Amino acid sequence: MSAHRWEADSSAQLSRRWGKSSHELGNTSGDGSCPDIWELSNGDVAVIGQDLTDSYRDRLPEGVSIDPGERLIIIPRSTMLAAKVDIPDA
Repeated sequence: MSAHRWEADSSAQLSRRWGKSSHELGNTSGDGSCPDIWELSNGDVAVIGQDLTDSYRDRLPEGVSIDPGERLIIIPRSTMLAAKVDIPDA
């Protein structure tokens, strides 16, 4: 097994929304803002939500860490449940 560290590809494009838009779910004030989940052109996933890294950093479960350059993002349950239909099994 190779010890290959995953790195995000900033050249990947937003290609397909998973689930419903914030407007459809009633999770936005009407300005088209977050939350949202998108599949990227390379198959990775982008999540748009509220950055609560600082709120959670000191209370992460054992074995969980937020590395430099990473952020802990929170999205509503309704956004994730709406995306379930679009999330591939493999």
